[in-house]
Amino acid sequence: MTKTGPMENNARPQSERDRLIRVQQTAVMDRMRADLSAAQSTLIATGSVTEGLACHVEQGKFKATIDMGLGMGGDASGPPPGFFARAAVVGCVAIAIKMMAAREGLSFEKVDVEVAMDFDDAALFGLTDRSAAPLATRVGITVKSDEPEEVVADVVDRALAADPWYLALRDAQLVEPQLKINA
Repeated sequence: MTKTGPMENNARPQSERDRLIRVQQTAVMDRMRADLSAAQSTLIATGSVTEGLACHVEQGKFKATIDMGLGMGGDASGPPPGFFARAAVVGCVAIAIKMMAAREGLSFEKVDVEVAMDFDDAALFGLTDRSAAPLATRVGITVKSDEPEEVVADVVDRALAADPWYLALRDAQLVEPQLKINA
């Protein structure tokens, strides 16, 4: 069961910013509890590659440029796709842990996350029988907090169990390509 208020035992003083996070997220959770079906969503990002390899991506009001390095034929006008994939996991895990701690009235001063992925780059070009997918991924998490270790570990475990990008990386899911060809 996820807690939504400050912990009764061993509660540490919470910063004003963390208190605000708790208040705002509790309000969102209350609205979702009132109508769980309204909490389901679909997000759509679109991107285009024309001249060169730079892909210009948009989702709502946000835009990013993704490109390959010079050695791969790109112009290095933006980070490569893998940067954004790893950044999504790093950011989502760190934010999820901090959000849950704040929501529960806990004080986590800092959450550091490191994602390390191993690849067979030759597989990208079909030069080996291996998959081009990451061969292994390690997610390192360091929390700076005066909270008891068992409390920190419990928050991290529960945050990971509910973290969309950690789970997208960890768990198989249905991915359906939909090709359209315009002549």
